[in-house]
Amino acid sequence: MKYNVLGKTGIQVSEIGFGGEWLERHSENESIGLMKYAFEKGINIIDCWMPNPVSRDIIGKAISGNREKWYVQGHLGSTWQNGQYVRSRDMKYVKPAFEDLLVRLQTDYIDIGMIHYVDTEKDWNSLQNSDYIKYVLEMKEKGIIHHIGMSSHDPKTSALAVKSGLIEMLMFSVNPAFDMLPSGQDLGELLEEGYHYDSSLAGINTERAELYKLCEEYNVGITVMKGFAGGRLFDEKRSPFGVALTPVQCIHYALTRPGAASILCGYDTKEQIDEALSYETATEEEKDYASVLSGAPLHSYRGECTYCGHCKPCVAELDIAMINKYYDLATMQSKIPESVKSHYLLLGNTASECIGCRQCEERCPFGVPIAERMKKAADLFGK
Repeated sequence: MKYNVLGKTGIQVSEIGFGGEWLERHSENESIGLMKYAFEKGINIIDCWMPNPVSRDIIGKAISGNREKWYVQGHLGSTWQNGQYVRSRDMKYVKPAFEDLLVRLQTDYIDIGMIHYVDTEKDWNSLQNSDYIKYVLEMKEKGIIHHIGMSSHDPKTSALAVKSGLIEMLMFSVNPAFDMLPSGQDLGELLEEGYHYDSSLAGINTERAELYKLCEEYNVGITVMKGFAGGRLFDEKRSPFGVALTPVQCIHYALTRPGAASILCGYDTKEQIDEALSYETATEEEKDYASVLSGAPLHSYRGECTYCGHCKPCVAELDIAMINKYYDLATMQSKIPESVKSHYLLLGNTASECIGCRQCEERCPFGVPIAERMKKAADLFGK
């Protein structure tokens, strides 16, 4: 298992994580066994947004005895009212729900306290200086929350949170289908049967691409939710691309986004855990989402670098995908951030060493003008 640093938190999380929302589908013993199996395989991060007491009890019993080795994303504002989930900012519900989370998880702290489900700029603005945010900060000051995160599906709102300096990590919905949707689109619609994409859509949504770069720039780590688009991407008849992707390809797409540290998959069986973990030993061919998307009959990422690595190997030994990523990060600012320039220089072989042979361009599935971008990167970074 590979472990990545989750942004400013400094936490080393398994790149394959555990999304806990399906636990209540099974018997308590079965779900506890599923979590313990995942832990034995190296998974060490779980998201608990669910207010359902059943799910919380399962997680608490599963991590008992190994609490310090699990990293838990626990949400504030996910409440259980009259037997159903309600998102709330009302402290008469928020505080008891969070206290219940601690009790049922059999712990006195939450590794990452999540500002739950902020999907509009209006919602984000209304949180500022609210009793809700004061409570989150109070829990952080007392050490009951070790780090502050946020969950969202909206790139505009997420960008505001990243720039605010309040959050250390972001839980965000990432997959190639969502990345082509317009900002503000109800992602739930995509998961519904019969939903059809706008056939005019092409390439990654600019706001989503810029959010990933912002997260890298501000060192806000991303944990990925909805990486499989509810399984729709596995079926060519339901996939918006007209072709099917595999779980390994979806995982690779998510983890190659700037800032992404872990993808939180939902599991019903040990076999599904094994399938996700097969990513760790998968070949480059098995991980290759780019060839599938470039050959899809619907929609195209033409001309856009997705950092897929198809350009390898380079005769000048350039890490082209990383150079492109740092170039994209640098061009977002009027002045190149020192951190970005430092990371670029640490690559060793820089864009100025490109010999313009264009062999990489022949391998690029999306027709990116790589030699031209290398020249621009060399001019920008001065080396």
